[in-house]
Amino acid sequence: MKITVIGSTRGIGLKVVEQAVEKGHSVTALVRNPASLFFRHKNLHIIQGDVLAPHTISGALGGQDVIVFTVGIMPTRAPVKVFSEGTKNVLDAMQETGAKFLIAVTGMGAGDSKGHWGFAYRFIYTLVSIKTIYEDKDRQEQLIKESDIEWIIVRPAFLTEGPITGRYRILTDMKTIRPGSISRADVAHFILNQVSDPSFLRQAPILMY
Repeated sequence: MKITVIGSTRGIGLKVVEQAVEKGHSVTALVRNPASLFFRHKNLHIIQGDVLAPHTISGALGGQDVIVFTVGIMPTRAPVKVFSEGTKNVLDAMQETGAKFLIAVTGMGAGDSKGHWGFAYRFIYTLVSIKTIYEDKDRQEQLIKESDIEWIIVRPAFLTEGPITGRYRILTDMKTIRPGSISRADVAHFILNQVSDPSFLRQAPILMY
């Protein structure tokens, strides 16, 4: 498969890149600064671009089977727009290039999963300043759901640096949600499974152990 990863220099995006090329996929990484992506592989192609600069996006999307959006930022109290505006620009570029399938990572607590966090998540939300981030993730999810492409929204629980286990829960019923965690490597594992066998199209599953 041909995969474009947006947000590939660290975190889940980097794990997706590493696992994808080892599986034999052809990966294009759209990055603002190519020097910030230290990983190299024969199956990896790096293109300089920025989701907030629309004219730089299309070159990384043409002819691709799936676009993976894993952009993240540090906690902040400032207004946030990178998720919604970046997603809008990516959706516009997908229309332009004919790309049809988007997998976007938001997070547990976005959209209709809000309120299922438990005390620890509420503490992080209110005191560690991710409120404006999740407000923008809500806008991001709405844009994706209103689009006419095929999509999967991935909502990981609290992220860790653990290894791939391949053993995690995939939850779509909000009544069953409880606080939990999952490694970035296992989130990437789920994403790549959906690249090959998209069984959660137009759904927003939560991932946790």
